[in-house]
Amino acid sequence: MKIILHCLLFVFLESTSINPLGAQWVQTGGPGGGTVNAFALSGANLFAGTERGGVYLSTNNGASWTSMNAGLENMTVRCLAASGKDLFAGAWGSGVFHSTNNGASWTEANSGLSIKDVRSLAVVGANVFAGTDGEGVFLSTNNGASWTSVKAGLTNTFVQCLAVNDSNLFAGTLGGGVYLSTNNGTSWTEADSGLSNKNIWSLVCSGPNLFAGTLDGIFLSTDHGKVWTEVDSGLTSPFVLSFAVIGTSVFAGTRDAGVFLSSNNGVSWSAASVGITEMTIRSLAVNGTNLFAGTDGGVFLSTNNGASWRPMNSGLPPITFVESLLATGTNLIAGSDIGGVVLSADDGASWSSVNSGPSAEVWSLAGSGMDVFAGTSAGFFLSTNSGASWTGSNSGLLNTYVLSLVTSGSYLFAGTEQGVFLSTNNGRSWTSVNAGLTNTVVRCLAASGTYLFAGTYDGGIFRSTNNGASWTEGNSGLTDKNVWCLAVNGTNVFAGTDEGGIFLSTDYGTNWKLLNSGLPNYASVRCFAVSGTNLFAGSDGEGVVLSHDNGAHWSAVNSGLMNTRVRSFALSGMSLFAGTFGGGVYRCLLSEIVTLTQDHSSDLPYHFGLFQNYPNPFNPSTTISYSLPKTTNVSLRITNALGQEVALLVNERKESGQHQITWNAINVPSGIYFYRLQAGEFVETKKMIVLR
Repeated sequence: MKIILHCLLFVFLESTSINPLGAQWVQTGGPGGGTVNAFALSGANLFAGTERGGVYLSTNNGASWTSMNAGLENMTVRCLAASGKDLFAGAWGSGVFHSTNNGASWTEANSGLSIKDVRSLAVVGANVFAGTDGEGVFLSTNNGASWTSVKAGLTNTFVQCLAVNDSNLFAGTLGGGVYLSTNNGTSWTEADSGLSNKNIWSLVCSGPNLFAGTLDGIFLSTDHGKVWTEVDSGLTSPFVLSFAVIGTSVFAGTRDAGVFLSSNNGVSWSAASVGITEMTIRSLAVNGTNLFAGTDGGVFLSTNNGASWRPMNSGLPPITFVESLLATGTNLIAGSDIGGVVLSADDGASWSSVNSGPSAEVWSLAGSGMDVFAGTSAGFFLSTNSGASWTGSNSGLLNTYVLSLVTSGSYLFAGTEQGVFLSTNNGRSWTSVNAGLTNTVVRCLAASGTYLFAGTYDGGIFRSTNNGASWTEGNSGLTDKNVWCLAVNGTNVFAGTDEGGIFLSTDYGTNWKLLNSGLPNYASVRCFAVSGTNLFAGSDGEGVVLSHDNGAHWSAVNSGLMNTRVRSFALSGMSLFAGTFGGGVYRCLLSEIVTLTQDHSSDLPYHFGLFQNYPNPFNPSTTISYSLPKTTNVSLRITNALGQEVALLVNERKESGQHQITWNAINVPSGIYFYRLQAGEFVETKKMIVLR
């Protein structure tokens, strides 16, 4: 009978809502899951150290991840090491941080550490070793409370990796080969006879065998580093960044070529990357029969000895810089900073790399039917199959830094650091069209009928009425000439600037007027999107604003948008996608976002709203946001699955506006909880998960 009552309670709580929920941005599954530099295992806990996102924990073999960054001052984590509940993180430029509670909180542990650029960590019994970028190895015998330099005999002090085999401690250096210590780092001796490349990026021990990954392949030593032999037959990439061992299987993670497997102590290697979409393997880890790969696109898992892989990025926020977005057919394409194009065919739920060509930064995207165009820091690329494959095409393109692209009928225009170029054959050849263009750094382009507009760096806006054959300056009223983006809606032309906000021209770029009512001061506007009478603007730091009246008034629409550095938009079906600087891609339903702000010209919320907590699942803290269109009495309570109150977060009169509060669940067990907002007559309840 109790089970039935509990089920009824779940249904009631999930559906309780008097007023409709307002617009809500949701982070998509990518692109990528961020760069994963390191793993550490502690019992059932798997930790991942990321490039710009700090440390994440999974307690279910990567099925879901939770941010564990309380007290971690630097989010670029290059290395991790675990010993029981003690966890150590090497944060680039900030030294070592120590956690005694499985990452729930961190404290700086740098006393005696003369350099804070930490490349590697290792735990040997009660000893913790840190390899640094220029000062060799440091030893702590008190869990990081203090450190002592231990580099006697270490003639190269750039220590990229550390490995332990019985009482032997090995240090791999950049340019100096391998060093061996048999006395806990008190002294070191060179151990690199036969090692033809001394740039050591990775080390691993497999029984009596020691493998070294270098810039020029893999080397094996069977006598503790006294003699090395090259063992990389079948390895198609010589740059080996990581290793892992399962029984007699040795796995090597390479740069740009994925994972390789050897079952005969390195005599031969075979590719083992089926299912991995990001082929630079920065870290590998083993938990039983589970093999994890940390890549530039998040975490991948193999449960069959590397025969196949699947992504495991739920809760691991993407941290890719998405500079450009394009919706074409059923595909959503994103251009990123880490090199290349990624594609989603399911509204951002999953992404795959499609980089047979544009492996540089992708600054601009445009499309025409099945043809997709990419402007990159390495020139122009063309795809004739909706982004599945690409071909470079720079004939006649005098500058290969393509900042902007736009199509106009059968014409394709490219804005570069040396002006505008025109192609009449879908980018297969180019002609310079710069007559009258006195500023040639063209950040953005827009076309409307016979009009073509170019926004420049510090030169304002130029207009052409003859497909770029000649240009005239049109800056009257434009007080900020650093132009980031342009959009055309009927006879209206909009310009987003660096610090001046948004400008409108109703005479095709001859005169401009400022449109900043409701717009945050000094908003750097980077992108526009037009949907009917609705105009969206994305800013670098203030998120998304929406206008229903051609820019006369603006309203912020940022609920759920955890990264407000918006660089790109794409409209696809009923959704608006936003690409961010460091937070991947977000999605919001147009019906929600437009209804929320219809006929609303102030900055106050339009409806009562309770939004999904973030992160979720979480450990130990999460943030809850809610909106109030008027001042009222507010209570916000946390209950468990039995309806018992476990916390009262708010119980007072609150002013109208957007509000948020953080709940620290450090003292409650894992499980499902509910948070209930009552504001006047408005009542809404949502579910959250505490995951240890």
